[in-house]
Amino acid sequence: MPATSHPQPRLVASDVDGTLLDHTDRVSERTRRVVLTMIGDGTPFVLSTGRPPRWIAPVVDDLGFAPMCVCANGAVIYDAATDRILDAQVLASETLHWLADIAYRALPGCGLAAERVGATAHDAATPQFVSSPGYEHAWLNPDNTEVSQSEVLDVPAVKLLIRLSSMSSGAMVAAIEPLLDGRADLTFSTDNGLIELSAPGVSKASGLKIVADRLGVEAADIAAFGDMPNDVPMLEMVGLGVAMGNAHPAAIAAADEVTASNADDGVARVLERWW
Repeated sequence: MPATSHPQPRLVASDVDGTLLDHTDRVSERTRRVVLTMIGDGTPFVLSTGRPPRWIAPVVDDLGFAPMCVCANGAVIYDAATDRILDAQVLASETLHWLADIAYRALPGCGLAAERVGATAHDAATPQFVSSPGYEHAWLNPDNTEVSQSEVLDVPAVKLLIRLSSMSSGAMVAAIEPLLDGRADLTFSTDNGLIELSAPGVSKASGLKIVADRLGVEAADIAAFGDMPNDVPMLEMVGLGVAMGNAHPAAIAAADEVTASNADDGVARVLERWW
């Protein structure tokens, strides 16, 4: 899709991995420069990511300032500047147990993990990421704590992760989504056998709306960037939804336009129209 003519946005939101970060998992100098110029001009910049708050600090270091963050696919609103969790939408323990039963029936051999939050990004009083025995982490440098299956499910969580490395994430969604009966929202941010469940109605769109309402900005005045299916609700909600050149087909279909890839400063190329 070609570039669209759009007024200067009053708020910009960006996914992190595969979008804001380049192929080396860093914020490029070009992207950092235009984002700082935009902030200096008075336009807020929001991170909207599947990452939990404890994985935000390296992005803050690269950007050179601490933005408001929509984390855990919209379940958590995190103020990086004050290191405070402002809002968290959770799956109840009863729902987690129900989802686990469905997962084990529909996806034999899968592993489960749960993301939780406390009052701050590294709240030591709250085990942040717990996994069932044998859970195979989908990312490098795992920071999960292995506990019993019941311990994974007995405490409310902002996100339940289901991992089955022998399947694609898209195939996992197809197997389990018809069974959810509206009790959880399902998405994925990588196609390597990991799907993520949140409380009903929770998405990056719902999280971004909370932040936008706090700032007094309408959805039509927001520009957002993303690359994966978990970005689709956000791209569809805003006035200008931009998919990366490296994006999943679902994100491209939901976007108003497609920019260059994350390795080629796609976010910066769009923002430089105004700043």
